[in-house]
Amino acid sequence: MDSAVSDPLRGILMKVCSVMVFVGMQTSIKLAGAGMPPGQIVFYRSAFAMLPILVYLAWRREIGTAFGTDNPVGHLKRGLIGVASMSVGFYGLVLLPLPDAIAIGYAMPLIAVVFAAVFLREAVRVYRWTAVFVGMIGVAIISWPKLTLFGAEGQQSEAAIGAIAVLASAMLGAAAMLQVRQLVQTEKTPTIVMYFSLTASVLAAFTWFLGWQSLSWTQLGLMALAGIFGGVGQILLTESYRYADVSTIAPFEYTSIILGSVVAYFLFGDVPTLTTLIGAAIVVAAGIFIIYREHQLGLERKAARKASTP
Repeated sequence: MDSAVSDPLRGILMKVCSVMVFVGMQTSIKLAGAGMPPGQIVFYRSAFAMLPILVYLAWRREIGTAFGTDNPVGHLKRGLIGVASMSVGFYGLVLLPLPDAIAIGYAMPLIAVVFAAVFLREAVRVYRWTAVFVGMIGVAIISWPKLTLFGAEGQQSEAAIGAIAVLASAMLGAAAMLQVRQLVQTEKTPTIVMYFSLTASVLAAFTWFLGWQSLSWTQLGLMALAGIFGGVGQILLTESYRYADVSTIAPFEYTSIILGSVVAYFLFGDVPTLTTLIGAAIVVAAGIFIIYREHQLGLERKAARKASTP
């Protein structure tokens, strides 16, 4: 990161604002999305997200270069995986209390560590494996009460299906993270963001043939708001990394469980269960430990490069 723009407090503020906006996106989808096909939700979320992203790119004078790519196949793969992740994730979000959906979603970076070791052959030491194992225990604590209700009647079975959907979304999201890590080697961030929004919109539009729900003006407004929130959140997240290191910013992702719980209580009357709170605390602790280890390893690698420089 360029030290000339180093401003950790500004980076943290942008990260927290991005978390708030993304929770606003999830809330809008939850308010509007009951009975709506996942593909329809993905379409509105992705299509309306392009509006603030295009404004952002115009402000940075990067529209002309945003669509230039040497890896269209890579963007298509990222789009396919991302659309699948969003589809099942939004489906689970509609069925679960907001805090539960957020907490189970925290499994994504833990699964990404496993995928990086298996598919990218990255070296993962015992500390991170231990943190991943502990974090997955936390996810199990959150999910198990819902999964044991599978096959029950009414809302209980919906909770089980929702938990499975969000877990599947976390796995697909981890795969998408790996694809993005490969894309950033040759592609600019605006290019990745624009192609994903465009690909997701086009792919989701084809689900119209499977039957979309007629929307009221209120639902349409909420879905448009969800898309705009999603685009603004992506911009704030991208900008936050211009001012602070990943290890400084990443832990503030976990403020979403607090904000999500407050929103869920006042809008939906949902109160986090004890198992959700305990599981979320374990997952958050594991995630922060992985971030800390990544930071330490980064410092070690930097010191090693300096020592080897003549």
